[in-house]
Amino acid sequence: MGKLIELKEKLAHERPNKWENIPDIDLYMDQVLNYMKRQHIGLGSEEALTSSMVNNYMKKDLLPRARGKKYSRAHIAYLTSICLLKQILPVAETGFFLGKQTEKQSIEQFYEKYCGLLDESLNRLSEEIVEDMDEDAVLDLILKLAVSSYTQKLVCGRLLGSISSAGFPSA
Repeated sequence: MGKLIELKEKLAHERPNKWENIPDIDLYMDQVLNYMKRQHIGLGSEEALTSSMVNNYMKKDLLPRARGKKYSRAHIAYLTSICLLKQILPVAETGFFLGKQTEKQSIEQFYEKYCGLLDESLNRLSEEIVEDMDEDAVLDLILKLAVSSYTQKLVCGRLLGSISSAGFPSA
């Protein structure tokens, strides 16, 4: 079960950079795409962020427009959260949610809160994986996580719909 220990280690230690560790110089698109590969443990080659995706996020107002052809620390923070949120919420709802969050606080404050919650969640999951788990224990954990993911996604969508005048369809 070496893969379990490897996963446990990733969950326990790999994190997106904190705000102050994100480059404070503007980056070109290719630099942003390379940087984002290191921002999330779930952003592997099969889920790679592309320039088309970034451009679509800007068109759909999930992401502020680039300054010229350069992207700031704020863009990295937005993209980091978008990569996670789009796994749970449709793009329109993700944009609405980010807009609501950043009208009440700065992107830096939102990003710090996001990183803190992600850290707590990954640490909690890391603790659930133990070296001597047998296959039945792994299957039970998978079921627990799948049911939890489903119910959390359901409630997330419904809560977001309850504050949206756009009336997003509930999950």
